[in-house]
Amino acid sequence: MTWFAISPAISQSALTYQTPPKEIADLVQAPSTPSVSFSRTGEFMLLLERSGNPSIEDLAQPELRIAGMRINPATNGPSRSGAVENVKVKNTRTGVENQITGLPANARLGNLSLSKDEKYAAVTNTTNTGISLWVVDLSTFVAKKLTDEIVNDVMGGTMSWTPDNKILLKAINPKRGSMPVAPLAPLGPTIQETSGNAAPSRTYQDLLTNRHDENLFAYFMDSQLMMVDLDGNKTPFGQPGMFSSVSLSPDGSYVMVDIIKKPFSYLVPASRFPYDVQLWDMTGRNIKTFAEIPLDEVRPTGFDATVTGPRSISWRADKPATLYWVETQDGGDGRVEIAERDIVYTLDAPFTGTKLKFASTPYRYGGISWSDDSFALFSERWSATRKQIVRLINPSKPMDKGTVIIERSSDDIYNDPGSPVFTTNEYGRGVILRKGDDVFMTSEGGSPEGSMPYLSTFNVKSKTEKILWRSQAPFYERVVKVLNDNATEFITSKEGVEVQPNYWLVNTRKRIAPVQVTNFDHPYESIKGINKQLVKYKRNDGLDLSAVVYTPEGYDPARDGRLPVLMWAYPREYKSAAVASQVRGSQYRFTRLSWGSPLYWVTQGYAIMDQTEMPIVGEGDLEPNDFFLEQLVANAEAAIDYIVDSGIGERSKIAVGGHSYGAFMTANLLSHTNLFAAGIARSGAYNRTLTPFGFQYEQRTYWEAPDVYNTMAPFMHADKVKTPILLIHGMADNNSGTFPIQSERYYNALKGHGATTRLVFLPHESHGYSAEESILHTLYEQHQWLEKYVKNK
Repeated sequence: MTWFAISPAISQSALTYQTPPKEIADLVQAPSTPSVSFSRTGEFMLLLERSGNPSIEDLAQPELRIAGMRINPATNGPSRSGAVENVKVKNTRTGVENQITGLPANARLGNLSLSKDEKYAAVTNTTNTGISLWVVDLSTFVAKKLTDEIVNDVMGGTMSWTPDNKILLKAINPKRGSMPVAPLAPLGPTIQETSGNAAPSRTYQDLLTNRHDENLFAYFMDSQLMMVDLDGNKTPFGQPGMFSSVSLSPDGSYVMVDIIKKPFSYLVPASRFPYDVQLWDMTGRNIKTFAEIPLDEVRPTGFDATVTGPRSISWRADKPATLYWVETQDGGDGRVEIAERDIVYTLDAPFTGTKLKFASTPYRYGGISWSDDSFALFSERWSATRKQIVRLINPSKPMDKGTVIIERSSDDIYNDPGSPVFTTNEYGRGVILRKGDDVFMTSEGGSPEGSMPYLSTFNVKSKTEKILWRSQAPFYERVVKVLNDNATEFITSKEGVEVQPNYWLVNTRKRIAPVQVTNFDHPYESIKGINKQLVKYKRNDGLDLSAVVYTPEGYDPARDGRLPVLMWAYPREYKSAAVASQVRGSQYRFTRLSWGSPLYWVTQGYAIMDQTEMPIVGEGDLEPNDFFLEQLVANAEAAIDYIVDSGIGERSKIAVGGHSYGAFMTANLLSHTNLFAAGIARSGAYNRTLTPFGFQYEQRTYWEAPDVYNTMAPFMHADKVKTPILLIHGMADNNSGTFPIQSERYYNALKGHGATTRLVFLPHESHGYSAEESILHTLYEQHQWLEKYVKNK
């Protein structure tokens, strides 16, 4: 390939989209497996057949990037969302499958929602000109169109079912007029001002920048709620507004709406704009403005910081119409020492009384799982220490301290009893499935042998669990839907290294053999025989590490010799060395390929070290990032020593790569070591001064820890890079912190110091890449880089 023979004087080259070797391209273009959505009762499942990767022409359609959102102005919906092409209904017990008929041609379906009685399913369909509402009769399996293209889907939450099988729909306000036209000349300068209040914020993208952007945001948010019946008759419901959220009470008697209002912000996305929380009756009348939430520009730094005033306003799942919410008592600042940091309040319909103080925590509120008026699980968390606490509380006794039943590190997967199983109550809401003091739970089942998911009962009095069922090697199997009150009948998803995930009906009471419910085909026949192994090794300080190693089919180190290696990783921070050393993942997972996977190169004669653990540990009062570089290098050295000592890898032919924070890791390793033959860094952030108010799990600001920011920033060490590094970035990356300019400036710094580097910008792509042309070209670029600088070094 002649493009690699670029002279030093040439700084850029233009290419059409290229494709990688056929073995790789065929895997990218393999048919996708349907996704599955279960009914609340578990009686049936919906098989959702999705389209393949969109074309670059699809991504190149007009797009508005405003207020942290990406809007397709032609449809009044999101510009970047996957779509379902076809829907089938399968009975979970009999396996009988029915095709939904009457769906639109060239369907692009989304927002699927089941009615409370599960007799109907509502769904939207997007065309090039708008979004319409459809309904499926699940007794006849026939779909029909209910509305024209009137749906407003720019912020999601488009529909809610009422108990009498009507649909409350977020529609475009028919009176909103024409789309604002940009003025030929600006009306004046764009001005922002602050008056001394600290307002640190993350580096958000796609924000409003001028008055015209404000007008466009207001235009596309302008909605009118509509009540639509099953015959397609629609009635305006309440007054129009900029609705960000619409939520019916469990009994269907009230509607809670969040209505965005001015002033808008140029510093934060729409999710932090001011809004009113109103409570409406079922005539659409506002009976109470429950809260007026101000603009959220001023918030303390740190992951335990939050907003002041009411937040997490929700309906109790076990009550007909009771609100509960949280209010912080520390000004939102996690650094403030206070006994009651968060307080939960409740208020019953008709919302004319005084709020009731319900529960409090010295940590941050983490959510409530409801059962009934005598039983609920209250979660608390503290990000700085990874603390997670679950208390059993009695909702009939407000401010009852309850009993701590679980206290653990949120990173500790070996001692995670899991999450409660939920069942559906009379309101159609999810509540805890339990028998007295025994709560049914599902857990990932972390262990030194890897994940072995299980179903259990957790006794809240004895704080012990009883395992009812557990995955068995050589499979990875997990419970996805419990079908009865005793948890003796359930659906699992079962997979193996070469076994495509499928759903099985399991009955432990009748002791009959599990019955396979779905029969999805293996999409990757060409790599069925590759070798996969979970390997363990130690860091130089004794910390246990692990990785998953893939080698070509039939490969034998003793017979076939050493291979070039591609190591792929993503660093993670921990507050405990013991927890950091835990084995994560399972060697029995199905080998599924995503667009960004490194596994494609096993077809090209490479060994792949995937999920290579890169823990960064800071215990007690020490912060992990104070030791980032030394531990990162130690992790890489240990992984290399293992793959070489095992006879698989050739020490001089090992590449390292990663995406996002993994790209940041890659650049650091190439700055501070000569361990690798080449590096691949996709969509990374390299200059930490461009993310000065925190990044990843770093809570300190640049001004609080400048040495940490400067030491960890590859940009500051661009002069040290002597290893070839390939940079790839989506030109429309909207991830916080990974502006495309990060790669542009880093490339310039590397080039200025004589490094061997290549920068590939992908038009129209965001943080993850989606167009087929972009994915194939990304694989092509990576393949050429690996062949030149690793395999044929």
